[in-house]
Amino acid sequence: MQSVLAKARRFARSSGTVLITGESGTGKELLAQYLHEHSTRSDRPCVRVNCAAFHDGLAESELFGHEQGAFTGATRRHDGFLHAAGDGTLFLDEIGELPLPTQAKLLRVLEEGEYLRVGSTDVQCVNARIIAATNRDLMKDVAEKRFRDDLYHRLDVLSLRLAPLRERPEDIPVLVRHFIRKFGTENETPVVGISDEVLQKLVSSHWPGNVRQLRNAIHRAC
Repeated sequence: MQSVLAKARRFARSSGTVLITGESGTGKELLAQYLHEHSTRSDRPCVRVNCAAFHDGLAESELFGHEQGAFTGATRRHDGFLHAAGDGTLFLDEIGELPLPTQAKLLRVLEEGEYLRVGSTDVQCVNARIIAATNRDLMKDVAEKRFRDDLYHRLDVLSLRLAPLRERPEDIPVLVRHFIRKFGTENETPVVGISDEVLQKLVSSHWPGNVRQLRNAIHRAC
């Protein structure tokens, strides 16, 4: 994990787009936050967007905004997440869930640094840095025409892979002690440590849910 963080600190100094890959629960959102906090944009917004949470047909409007009257129900202008990110960072989690038409418009953002609100002809400029993350195999999605090849290569300028927890058991003791301190303090629980026997059982476990599952286990124990 230390090598990933070292690479992230180097990437943080760049304005290049970052693609973070890894299984669900490995900490991709935390790594995106780490990138933002170590960048020159750290005093500006970091807007987090879950692309899988967009309602049908509204991904474009949520990302790029819309004008009043652009569609049924658009009773006022909406600026969108790109505008909200400003000169900061826009984190697009689960980027593989983005609909193909919206992928095409995101490609324009990355290539031209501009976009249009839905229902508008006024070009908006983009100043935010884009960080994307996915637990999907995007190259497989490209081959099966579910993800644009040109967008994939635009996103994958700088890449970070978070290995599953089972591949980095040396990180488990550090994470366990961190979560014990965190939940012990939050819940005012007098937990001061963990036995070597229990720690070894945690280290040798498979953790299919990765860091998220370990976090929940320590929370329950505390």
